[in-house]
Amino acid sequence: MDGQNIISILSERPRLLVDSLGERYQLKQYPIEAQLLAHLAENTKLIVLDFVESGPQELELIQSIRNKDGFDSVPIIVLHGASLQHTSVQAFEMGCDDIIDMDAHESELAMRCEKLIINKIANDQLQAQVKQATELAFIAMSDTSDLGINIQFLLEVHQCNNLDELGMRLLQAVNAYGLKSSVQLRSEMGVKNMEASGMERELESKLMWELQHDGRYIDFGKRSVMNYEQVSVLVKDMPVDDEKKYGALKDNLFSLLQGADARLKALENVQQVQDQQQMMRSLSIKMQNMMEEIDIGYQNVMKDIADVVENMSDGINEVIVNLALHEEQERALEKVMEYGLHTTNAVFSKGLQLDENFQNVIKELGVFLSNDKVKFTAEQRKKLLQIINES
Repeated sequence: MDGQNIISILSERPRLLVDSLGERYQLKQYPIEAQLLAHLAENTKLIVLDFVESGPQELELIQSIRNKDGFDSVPIIVLHGASLQHTSVQAFEMGCDDIIDMDAHESELAMRCEKLIINKIANDQLQAQVKQATELAFIAMSDTSDLGINIQFLLEVHQCNNLDELGMRLLQAVNAYGLKSSVQLRSEMGVKNMEASGMERELESKLMWELQHDGRYIDFGKRSVMNYEQVSVLVKDMPVDDEKKYGALKDNLFSLLQGADARLKALENVQQVQDQQQMMRSLSIKMQNMMEEIDIGYQNVMKDIADVVENMSDGINEVIVNLALHEEQERALEKVMEYGLHTTNAVFSKGLQLDENFQNVIKELGVFLSNDKVKFTAEQRKKLLQIINES
């Protein structure tokens, strides 16, 4: 047995239990009740009350010991004379664990004392194990609950389509941990500051903005600013008195920030694609308008050229009569004019065909680029490439 285990004895017999238990336990003997009550130690494993005579005062002592903090389960043995026999039931009711006749053999007394001590030690160990198991169970339940909050957040965060939804979802997740907070989301779409009400607190927003590059955690009292790239959260009531909970909350909240930052970057990418698509649509429309104007001008130029050639032909026919050319010279000149007209018409027709093909390409591109979808389907991409290659 541990030599520090104490047996406290109230007795006027100085050698009570010394011979039988003194080598294995530390015996502390007190002659009066007041000393016993004042000096009971936390590692007391047994209390022995040697009542030569018994009465209400002795029974009240048992109750006083039981009412003392930490001594509700410490075993109590009462040594009694004949006078206690009629009150033994009351002694048990007050919390006594065993009553032994003071005339019993010392070996029997030692054996019954040691049995109660062993039971006390075993009970203490069992209670410690139960307490430890209970704490582990609570920790496991707490970890499971925290994991559930984070998983739920990561599942729902991908449904957020703008900064307002993302900020509110992050605030709700932090609130699920029983914490009050404000968040700041920084992106190409702007900076979003908000608390649970959806509004912004200017001082808190300024604080998060200034501390965004000062590390992952910035602590001041119960307040903590946590940063992860483009997302910051200011927690206003961290449990600084509970070190384990404090550390666990930091880890869990940091994973929330990582999830929010990933969604924020995804929203930025979507916005970039939408902006680029809108730019391409606008450029396509502008190109179509410009090409229509060019086409009209091109057709007018071709028409003017044809008119000029025809006018030249008519003018030459009128002049030929007065040139006194012989028949072969006239036919040669007419062939030259016919060739000019034919060639001009061929060029004009070819220009019209090229113009028609170009208009078809612009039209098809306009259809694709005016599509509101962010991405083309595989079939659409294939058709678009085919049009471009054929053109």
